[in-house]
Amino acid sequence: MKNWSLHIICLAAFILTTSCSDEESQLNQGYEPTPLALDIPPLFEQNIIPPVIPSNNPQTVEGVALGKKLFYDPILSGDQTQACASCHAPQNAFTDNTALSDGIDGNFGTRNSMPLFNLAWNYNERFAWDGKELSLERQALEPVQNPVEMHSNWDDVIDRLSTDTEYPELFRKAFNTTTITKELAAKALAQFERTLISSNSKFDNYLLGQATLTPEELNGLDVFMQESRGDCFHCHGNPNNPLWTDNIFHNNGLDATFTDLGLGGVTGDPSDNGKFKSPSIRNLAYTAPYMHDGRFATLEEVINHYSEGLQNSSTIDPLMKKVDEGGVQLSNQDKADLKAFLLTLSDPSFLTNPDFTN
Repeated sequence: MKNWSLHIICLAAFILTTSCSDEESQLNQGYEPTPLALDIPPLFEQNIIPPVIPSNNPQTVEGVALGKKLFYDPILSGDQTQACASCHAPQNAFTDNTALSDGIDGNFGTRNSMPLFNLAWNYNERFAWDGKELSLERQALEPVQNPVEMHSNWDDVIDRLSTDTEYPELFRKAFNTTTITKELAAKALAQFERTLISSNSKFDNYLLGQATLTPEELNGLDVFMQESRGDCFHCHGNPNNPLWTDNIFHNNGLDATFTDLGLGGVTGDPSDNGKFKSPSIRNLAYTAPYMHDGRFATLEEVINHYSEGLQNSSTIDPLMKKVDEGGVQLSNQDKADLKAFLLTLSDPSFLTNPDFTN
């Protein structure tokens, strides 16, 4: 009698397990997360080619939601005190306000946090100041395990996410699996980061016929665009390039010798030493300090550098045509007007967009 009871119990357990497995299989079979098209601004549609979206990581409502939660969650750091947003805060256009960002152990890195916006149009797919990360997905992996940043390891992070009360279901919705991996976490983060689009500055509205520039701002634009004056447009674009960067690496005359090799440290090519990625000049009102090492606290210092502070070196960019004169030698009025123009590229609505903030 006892044997029959044991057989019945085992059979019932088998049927229940098989039934649950079949139900889960039927639930997941054919499931697709909800596609989400990027909200591409009119100026971007008119002037630049479509964004770069990897075929193996399409934008979805559920993927972006998961990425946003991960971006603001300190669960990714070693002691669970620091999130991605700690160094990429929305009020600073997704950077921070320190020259060098510090990690959970109080250690400072050697670079300034790059602001995060309009990343889906980075056509060379090289990310970070030195271009070491070859996709946004790969870039999202690195800070978690960097010993001077979040100083964690992905095995521990995956354990925490897998035992969390919410994340397994969020991963199922985003990727149709409850098996959490670092690759899927990075995909979700990249999806969220691609939604961070900034396109509502005064200058954007001027181009759309919805705002007027002052005479000072118009002169500043002329300084920016004229080779005989500021000569800024080669690296940072023009009104037909709403990214306001070429996304290329340049030695812009910061130093005569290099303690940080920049791109050269990645490629191993001495001709790349001292080259760093041209950042977008959007949102400069919120992203101080400036340069890869945050050496300049103000826009005035940046402008002074290009005007009379250039340092020559063997890899100086040919675009720094007046390096032998120290720079382009702007008048005080042109400096002030150039700053006025640069500030028209700042987008206050980007800082408070509820789709981006926590």
